[in-house]
Amino acid sequence: MADGSISERWYAATDLVGLPGMPGTDRNIRAKADREGWTSRPRTGRGGGREYAFSSLPPAAQAALLLRERPQQAPTRRNSLAPTDEQLRSAWQRFERAKQPMKDVAAMRLRALHTVNALVRAGTPLMQARDTVAAQLQRDGIRGGSAASIARWQQDVAHAGPQDWLALLLPHYTGRTATAEIEPEAWELFKADYLRLEQPTASSCYDRLQRIAATRGWELPSLKTFTRKVERELPRAVRVLARQGEEALLKTYPAQERDRSLMAALQGVNADGHRWDLMVRFPDGSEGRPCILGWQDLYSGKLLAWRLGDNENSDMVRLSFGDMLRQFGIPGSVYLDNGRAFASKWMTGGAPNRYRFKIREEDPAGLITTLVGAENVHWVTPYHGQAKPIERMWRDFCDRIAKHPEFAGAYVGNNTLNKPENYGSRVIEWADFERVVTSEIHAHNARIGRRTKVCAGVHSFDQVFAASLAHITVRRVSEEQLRLLLLAAEAVTASPIDGSVRLAGNRYWTEALSEHAGRKVVLRVDPWHLQGVAHVYALDGTYIAEAPCTAAVGFADVNAAREHARGRKQYKRAAKDMLAAERLMDAAQVAAQLPDATPPSLPQSTVVAPVFVRHGQKPEPKPERAAATGTEGPSALDLLMFQRAQQMKKDHL
Repeated sequence: MADGSISERWYAATDLVGLPGMPGTDRNIRAKADREGWTSRPRTGRGGGREYAFSSLPPAAQAALLLRERPQQAPTRRNSLAPTDEQLRSAWQRFERAKQPMKDVAAMRLRALHTVNALVRAGTPLMQARDTVAAQLQRDGIRGGSAASIARWQQDVAHAGPQDWLALLLPHYTGRTATAEIEPEAWELFKADYLRLEQPTASSCYDRLQRIAATRGWELPSLKTFTRKVERELPRAVRVLARQGEEALLKTYPAQERDRSLMAALQGVNADGHRWDLMVRFPDGSEGRPCILGWQDLYSGKLLAWRLGDNENSDMVRLSFGDMLRQFGIPGSVYLDNGRAFASKWMTGGAPNRYRFKIREEDPAGLITTLVGAENVHWVTPYHGQAKPIERMWRDFCDRIAKHPEFAGAYVGNNTLNKPENYGSRVIEWADFERVVTSEIHAHNARIGRRTKVCAGVHSFDQVFAASLAHITVRRVSEEQLRLLLLAAEAVTASPIDGSVRLAGNRYWTEALSEHAGRKVVLRVDPWHLQGVAHVYALDGTYIAEAPCTAAVGFADVNAAREHARGRKQYKRAAKDMLAAERLMDAAQVAAQLPDATPPSLPQSTVVAPVFVRHGQKPEPKPERAAATGTEGPSALDLLMFQRAQQMKKDHL
């Protein structure tokens, strides 16, 4: 078939088999063409033969061909009776809201009109063209395809451009739209019962509403009417918020897609902690679920450094961050959540919007903010995988490490309802736990065929990280800087008397601190060796001196100090609870039950010693009692008491 306008198209006999009014074989079609004198020409291409002009074919065959093949239409000039832009915009909006079956009807009508116009341009009278197309539509089983319908369709698009015919030919019927009326108060009662976080079923809400309606005399429609009204009038966001809460509502909002392939190695890292679903025996003999804290490269997804411990704390953050600095270098930016370990003053002091702990001007700059810069520390939403890709890695570890064959029997499940049958049958030794975790993390980084955009389903995290690291400049710190920066910083007040400073029960002093008595200073100490030396700085970062520990009364490290403080609080709380349990009455109740004590009767003396004095003359004053170290004899009182004792002895005998 040749390309061009409808009057220039040519068809081989094989193209015409099966059309209305055409024989069923190629041979009979060629015979019919010879009898009726169809315009023909030699057919070029493989097979040869002849092909026939479209204009010489019977009208029924032309209509069938036009319905099957949409011919190109020359643009027509818009007249003054054409619909306005507002009307056309409304028609297209209505077309977009329509369902697909309605759009298919509009497309069928458009093909019918194009076929009629093509037949008319080929010389067929308009009425005959309508009848021919209508007959073909009826043969194809299309309802409503009469000649009168085609005339109405032409009237609908008579003054519009061909580019807008599809929207104007959309059917106007919408089906049954009438719904049963619902009593307004009954509808409000149903919504109040249904839109609850307890998520009651619609049928239970409807049953309760029926009991209320029986007392009010309401006529209720069916339950289906209520559920359709809920879906029709209440947006999905409202239903999710009311029945599932804010967290579920936020999940319905599409997450931001962040393309990490535009970054480079160490351009950004994110860190997080994870509690293993395993029971291990710690070095101190206690048992529990261990914790891991790791740093992941955002570009490649590789886990750069990690530390294992019993609880997530600032020391694990500090040590794992130091491991990353020592092995790879300083990252461009870090992404953290506001957990207590990351938001501590020792790690991110000086970073704005830490959202945890009180921020003071005298707070020292933390380790991360000192190396990376306060403007490059970003706080993200906790438990949010889109903001911290390391969350996705923890999920992988839950399957490949926590359920490792060497940990069989020690897996405890990720919640109390998901405990395996062999729960608590085994406890992993700490050395074995560290060995398996370290080996599996290396395997995690080296696994090829990663489906990330950077790895492209071919490479591993190690490969893409190494390839990127070879083409960038990495900032590194010297060992001297690393040893200094990895010391924990704490702002303390020097003693106003001697200038000494105290930290975790240990006292540090040097002669240079006397000049800073009563002032705030910054101590940088190794938390694992608090009884060593402390480097003292002023608040502006000026180095003061190195102060040795002069009173090592605290524990040897921060972990021991932390455990001691925790144990002391627990002991005090337990003692208070036991005291409250034993002391059922207070002191006032005890005092109220004590009987009043009667004063004892005074004993009567049986010997009376007279005092002889001269009448009218005052007795001479008695000599004072000699001092403890004097040489004078006993006083008159002593002699009187001695005489009474002797007399009582005689009377007794």
